[in-house]
Amino acid sequence: MSIVIDNDFDVITLSSSHRSHSTVVTLRGPDGAPLADADVMVRQVRHAFAFGNIGFDFVDLAAAQVGIAADGPHVFGGADRESAERLVELWLDVFNTATLPFYWAGFEPAEGRPDTERLLAAARWFRERGVSLKGHPLVWHTLAPGWLRDRPDDEVESVVRARVRREVGAFAGLIDTWDAINEVVIMPVFDNEERQNAVTRLCRRIGRIPTVRLAFEEARGVGAGVRLVLNDFDMSTAYECLIEGVLEAGIQVDAIGLQSHMHQGYWGEERTWATLERFARYGLPLQMTETTLLSGDLMPPEIEDLNDFQPSSWPSTPEGEERQADEVVRHYRTLLAHPAVEAVNYWGITDRGAWLGAPAGLVRADGTPKPAYDALRALVKDEWWLSPTPMRTDGAGRITVEGWWGDYAVDSGASTATFALERDTPLVQATLA
Repeated sequence: MSIVIDNDFDVITLSSSHRSHSTVVTLRGPDGAPLADADVMVRQVRHAFAFGNIGFDFVDLAAAQVGIAADGPHVFGGADRESAERLVELWLDVFNTATLPFYWAGFEPAEGRPDTERLLAAARWFRERGVSLKGHPLVWHTLAPGWLRDRPDDEVESVVRARVRREVGAFAGLIDTWDAINEVVIMPVFDNEERQNAVTRLCRRIGRIPTVRLAFEEARGVGAGVRLVLNDFDMSTAYECLIEGVLEAGIQVDAIGLQSHMHQGYWGEERTWATLERFARYGLPLQMTETTLLSGDLMPPEIEDLNDFQPSSWPSTPEGEERQADEVVRHYRTLLAHPAVEAVNYWGITDRGAWLGAPAGLVRADGTPKPAYDALRALVKDEWWLSPTPMRTDGAGRITVEGWWGDYAVDSGASTATFALERDTPLVQATLA
């Protein structure tokens, strides 16, 4: 891997070669004998890398297909059912990992009436299509339910603990990764009076690290094998200090989540790489949990809280779409060049119902792909993908396959064998069935 920065510090040449691998595959027939001197077709089925996007748009669609009706507006937004049907193919053609919404205020607007069945339907819908799942988030001060606000402090803690256990347990076997806790840096000092909530109060009372411990230990206690992410938008040293404190406290964190809503402009390769380096030093995988790049006017740089910018209209523009396409390619190349990054989750496929109304989607509100969608697809499914490739086995039934880490299939007549290309796996056995 090489990093080359030009004299203007704005161009970096990156390599993702460390994500590909060459493996000798020995093919055997159903009888166990080597498939010698045979013509076969090798094709890639899935990336090991998590190319993610939110799955909010498909919750109502998935629920309706099993007879569960929408019961009113939900805080996570997204496309209506008809629009979602037009987005399915576009979404599945690029992404292999979906984030589902568990914002507590919308998930359980009335105590004891969680939206479990609709989200279970969505989770099953995605898994049936080969998509891995992540839940977001288990504990978060923003969008905590109003009914919890007036509870006594000790009761708040017990309810939060029960909420974590309930969701992880109910979705066991479907959701294997969770943002266990979200935006802890600001959590105990979140002082918007209109949005004060019990989770802020809890975090202020017991402290950030005990609150993180609460989320992680409750989730891990019921979710055998579940992967838990510490997620934040604050890329300052305050987040580094939090991570250090959490790790020193012995809390088991599986990955560090980094948000990158670039509503005020693309970070650029140099800043992105420097950010990745700062957080990679903890020796944990990095997940880019919330990524957006705009295809319209940028948010003014003086805005501190992105939620404060609320224009009456925020359209996608031809010039902005060309800029977005260029930046999406540059951003993904940078992220996948860094060996610590294991997942990139783009925050929304469409402008319809997009967060803050920003033109951040990869597809326009009318359902047509933007140049950024085509550019990202070209990376994921063309440049970083092994197209169906004819090969011939040798006398011992061997072929050499080189491609990105992930799942592959070999077809021989009406029979198929599957195998995985993985790090440091020079030899693979696969049997046709």
